Parts: sequence; structure tokens; C-alpha cells
Amino acid sequence: MEPQNLTDVSEFLLLGLSDDPELQPLLFGLFLSTYLITVTGNLLIILAVTSDSHLHTPMYFFLSNLSLADIGFISTTVPKALVNIQTGSKSITYGGCLIQMTFFYLFGCLDDLLLTVMAYDRFVAICHPLHYTVIMNPRHCGLLVLVSFFFSLLDSQLHISMVSQLTFCTDVEIPHFFCDPPQLFSLACSDTSISIILVYCIGVIFGGVPVSGILFSYSRIVSSILRVSSSGGKYKAFSTCASHLSVVCLFYGTGFAVYLSSAVSSSPRKYAVSSVMYTVVTPMLNPFIYSLRNRDIKRALLRLLKK
Repeated sequence: MEPQNLTDVSEFLLLGLSDDPELQPLLFGLFLSTYLITVTGNLLIILAVTSDSHLHTPMYFFLSNLSLADIGFISTTVPKALVNIQTGSKSITYGGCLIQMTFFYLFGCLDDLLLTVMAYDRFVAICHPLHYTVIMNPRHCGLLVLVSFFFSLLDSQLHISMVSQLTFCTDVEIPHFFCDPPQLFSLACSDTSISIILVYCIGVIFGGVPVSGILFSYSRIVSSILRVSSSGGKYKAFSTCASHLSVVCLFYGTGFAVYLSSAVSSSPRKYAVSSVMYTVVTPMLNPFIYSLRNRDIKRALLRLLKK
């Protein structure tokens, strides 16, 4: 087949999770309900934090930004999947595919970096409580979020620049429900070895560094908690980290599980199904984890709903 430059490709075909017509209404219902629950839950977290003066602290400021990132993350992929299922069309334009990938990496990396910032916040609160208000002042907190956003933007632009260099054959069918760059690399006719190496390098930097930061923060936190003499003090200190630790385990656990499934299984469709866990399920569960395990959020939500 004659190679075709990416700029000449007018559209891609998203094959979705299944070709079975009888499953389409079920998939539509699952995607729609999950999306509505995710957006509603995260919006309630944001409204609860902004409306309650008791929650105007660094920890909840970062949490509201994480909720905003989760809304953006799931809104990047699910609405297009819903439109394709409803209309029976599988196409996505070349420009739409690039835009989707841009926001997918932007919000995905932002989630990653915000979880690291939240771990740093808990580290300062537990290990340096007397200096907490000085270190985590509003200007510093805003700067941390801003830096996280710019690094996320850099990550997305690096991925897009590599994808834009690919050349494709006439087969532009993506066995996924969104434009997933690994799938595009597998469809490319040109040599992708350098691009794949660069993707792994970027992944090590933008994934490995935040994970190292989280591990370092929690190693220091555990060390500080173990030095607390009373069991009540230990429980109180750990309870402030429980929700964040649960979200961290869910975020990285699902991502690692998807990576393993892609390495073990050679079926692209099975990889697409497993990727639903971190693209759809994780953003949906985050509000529940924070609202169920956090008394302050519970009280703020109850006051908000009573209004």
C-alpha cells in the first residue's frame, strides 16, 4: 500500500468496544450514566469546597482542582464515544483526533501531578506542622497548580508533536473508543522506533518523577506517624491521608493493570476494554472516595444539598 501522510488523512475510524449491534444500547447507557455520575460528583466536590469557608485550605484547594481535572479527563473521551454510538458513525476527523489526544494527555498528566502536589501537602502538614501555614500559603499553592498545568501542557504537546510526524497507510481504523496514541503508532507505516523510545522517556519523566515524589512524601509521613506515642494521634494523622492514598492507589493501580493487560494480551479490543478502568471508572470513583472517607466534605455536601 502507498504510504499516506498524516496531513492527507481526513478522518479516522474509532471501532469502539464492540461491533455487536445488540450491545450498543447497553454501552451507551453505561457510558452515559458513568459520565453523568462523574461530572455531578466532581461538581459537587467543587461547589462544596468553594461554598464552605471551613474548606478554604490548601488540601481542599488541590482537591477541587483535581475534581476539575477529572471532569476534563472524562469529557475528553466519553462524549465522542456517546455520539458515535448514538449516530452509528465511527468517524473522527484528523483535527478532532489531535485535539482529543491533546486534552487526554493534558488532563491525565494534570491528575498525575496534582496527586503529587497533594502528597507534598500532606507531607508538610504532618512532618512540618508548625511551618505549614507559612509553606503552604495561597501564593505557593496557586503556583504549584500553575506549574502542574504548564508541565501537563508540555507533556501533551510533546506527544502531539510525535504523532504529527507519523505517516499512515490506507488503514486508519483505531480499535478503541478514543484516539489512543499507542494504537496510532501501531497503525503507522513509517518507522516508529524513535518515537516509541521518546514516548517511554517522556513517560519515565512525567510518570516516574511524580511517583517518586509520592513515595518519598509517604515514606516521611509514615516515619513521622510511627514516632507519635499515642494511638489516637497516629490514627488522626493517618486519617488525613487515607482518602488521598486510596485515590493514588486507584489511579496508578488501574494504569498499571492496563499496561500489564496490553503486554499480556495481543488483542487491541481487550486493551480498549481494560482502558475503561482508568479513563472512565477512576474519575467516577474519586468523588465517592473523598466524600465517604472525609467528614468535612460530608458536612459541606449536606449543607450544600440542604440549601
